Amino acid sequence: MQTTKLNADSILPLTCTRSGTCCFGKAVMLNPWEIVCFSVAKKITPREFRDLYCDFGGIQLIFNGKENKKGQKSCSQYIPDFGCSVHEGRPLACRLYPLGRQIQFDKAEYIYEGTDFPCLTDCADVLNLPKMSVGKYLKGQKAELFENAQDAYLQVMQNIADIGFELFLDSGLAASGDTKTLQTWRILGQETPELLALRIGKEWMDALMIPEINEDNPIAFAQKHNDLLLLKAQEQFGNISTLEELHNASVLMIALALHLAKGLGADTKGISEHWIATAKSFGSKE
Repeated sequence: MQTTKLNADSILPLTCTRSGTCCFGKAVMLNPWEIVCFSVAKKITPREFRDLYCDFGGIQLIFNGKENKKGQKSCSQYIPDFGCSVHEGRPLACRLYPLGRQIQFDKAEYIYEGTDFPCLTDCADVLNLPKMSVGKYLKGQKAELFENAQDAYLQVMQNIADIGFELFLDSGLAASGDTKTLQTWRILGQETPELLALRIGKEWMDALMIPEINEDNPIAFAQKHNDLLLLKAQEQFGNISTLEELHNASVLMIALALHLAKGLGADTKGISEHWIATAKSFGSKE
């Protein structure tokens, strides 16, 4: 689908009618810090919020509420005739809507899908409200901290993948002539989040999505989380030596990185293909 790129000065009909139509039929992806923010607003633990209101180990918000006229179910946090029950804890996807955010060459760009502005489909009355710049809208939505979290977790994703690369390239596994590891990486990039979560398993899924960290700053939170994940990997894989063990460990790390990528809204198929091409550039085979 065609996308329209924006900058901070772009003027759009972003003054919200607060009709709640955007709270139906969406796929809202989450990172670990956003689960914490939700849980604080809900006054429950991150584990409780994840288990009650998220799918696939925590990377997607459940939409199982009242249906609208189109048959679309509302977000699990939406209350009819009231709105979002945890508005202060809402994630970046909700703060940006109807805009999206993509990162290319280390630069973030704001976009919306299609050539027609999305809000005009269900909320045409926004045309009667004042327009505002993208920058002013994002400031009002207090999006900056959540953008920082998103960017920090993109780095965590890459750091997890780097462990998968080390277990494959630096251990002798790739040099042994192994071909099934890269083949499995390709499968991972195309798997549904449900299958990927099952492959990862509960222990590592909990470590990935609900770390026990007390930190209000999202960048510091992500860094502490990164360190916990690296320590867990070192403890679990530091003494393995057989090719089968190395294969399984490498696949697990790449699965974790791709599952986190799904929660960040990234193109997991494209990422896995890029990682495979990188491994092949070092002489690996598939």
